[in-house]
Amino acid sequence: MAEESTRLRLRQLTGDDYPALARLMDMVYHDIGGAWPEETVTTLIRLFPEGQMVIEDNGTLVATALTIKVSYDRFSNPHRYEDLITDDKVRSHSRKGDALYGLDVFVDPEYRGYRLGRRLYEARKELCREENLRAILAGGRLPGYKDYADTMSVTEYIAEVESRAIYDPILTFQLSNGFDVKRLLKKYLPEDESSRGYATLLEWDNILYQPDDDGDWPRRSVVRLGVVQRRMRAARSVEDLLSQVEFFVDSLSDYRADFAVLPEFFSAPLMGLKPDLNSVEAVRYLASFTEEIRDAMADMAVSYNINIIGGSMPLEEEGRIYNVAYLMRRDGSVEEQKKIHITPHERKDWAIQGGNDLRIFDTDAGRIGILICYDVEFPELGRLLAEQGMEILFVPFWTDTKNGYLRVRHCAQARAIENECYVAISGSVGNLPRVDNVDIQYAQSAVFSPSDFYFPHDGTISESVPNTEMLLFADVDLEKLKLLHSEGSVTNLRDRRKDLYSLVWRGRKALDAE
Repeated sequence: MAEESTRLRLRQLTGDDYPALARLMDMVYHDIGGAWPEETVTTLIRLFPEGQMVIEDNGTLVATALTIKVSYDRFSNPHRYEDLITDDKVRSHSRKGDALYGLDVFVDPEYRGYRLGRRLYEARKELCREENLRAILAGGRLPGYKDYADTMSVTEYIAEVESRAIYDPILTFQLSNGFDVKRLLKKYLPEDESSRGYATLLEWDNILYQPDDDGDWPRRSVVRLGVVQRRMRAARSVEDLLSQVEFFVDSLSDYRADFAVLPEFFSAPLMGLKPDLNSVEAVRYLASFTEEIRDAMADMAVSYNINIIGGSMPLEEEGRIYNVAYLMRRDGSVEEQKKIHITPHERKDWAIQGGNDLRIFDTDAGRIGILICYDVEFPELGRLLAEQGMEILFVPFWTDTKNGYLRVRHCAQARAIENECYVAISGSVGNLPRVDNVDIQYAQSAVFSPSDFYFPHDGTISESVPNTEMLLFADVDLEKLKLLHSEGSVTNLRDRRKDLYSLVWRGRKALDAE
């Protein structure tokens, strides 16, 4: 083959290709029967033309992938090759199958080293995604086992190949293409003496697969986040404060945002209604408005058709004060997340106590978590949420200085990277001269992504102007997270060494979706 004249083309197999296909199969599979009968190949093309792929070089067939659709439940369990196809019959193709089964991939020996097999595998994966199928299954022969059969069991051999201590022409290739070994198949292809009749059942999961009955919420791919960077201003009454909040919610709804997130302690201006109270009395006074504000914002979520992350507000329960963020869904339901880690300022000046529950929430626009300000500086919380499938983390914050803000920002970005999720932070700016301990604020609100090819190069999707009241919008694609989890340059969640360490929630309630 003259490399300078190579012209590769990927296309579907046709009946006219059979002579070239038979030549190639006889060459590659001379030890296990060679080419299939023409009728069998013709049947494959008739039943599932999209699954039969070839690569040609200047019109010469040099690589082939043969594929059928099968029932996942049937063929993810033990089976033999003859259950799928025999010399005279395609036995298990199902037009309504929910998985692909890779019958064969073979490449002209002269073209090895050009990664043609990888191209065919990528085409199969794309077909699996296009057809919205659950997985690709394949029975992988173990031709290298013949050299080790007298010294180790087949399971030991597979383990050595998986650890890359041994090279197997087929299994090593499959593993490098993202397939996992699911089980050992006995007498898969009895005439395969090199493999001693064994094969591995290999599986590649389609992380974009959407079953017809995928939960109570319709699945969203692109979600629009609306972040409020609000200037603290005096409020003459709770109605005045709510009118200010409604302005932002209305504006975000006009731009079809799925979420509106407000800053921590956004209701603090109401403390200015009684400026003579000491700090502890003032925060308890502020807490007296929380339920009214929560209920009004829950109505806004429904009327403006937007999910609201209600910043945070103080809440009094059984004589104790907590810092609470509310999720107000646009279907009218309301959930809460208490701040778990309390800053020295909150403890000393406001006598606020930490909550004991960590929650993850299902919404119609993704699975979310909420960590209030200081909580995002503790990586354990984000990781616990990520283990429950969190896709978006919301962080309402309040910081008075730039160094305090940067702690929140840098930790939020770290949570996005290590947990492979989006993170939106929302802070307040300006000052409240008549409110003790809420004198000044510093903020630059932002939406962060993981750091990989699918996302902005600096991991920042959008950010506000520092210390300026404004609205921030960011569209985040949840499907990109799935690709990252499976095919990222690094896969932080997958690569954790659970054999060496683990993280356990010891709170009063189990960490389950609300």
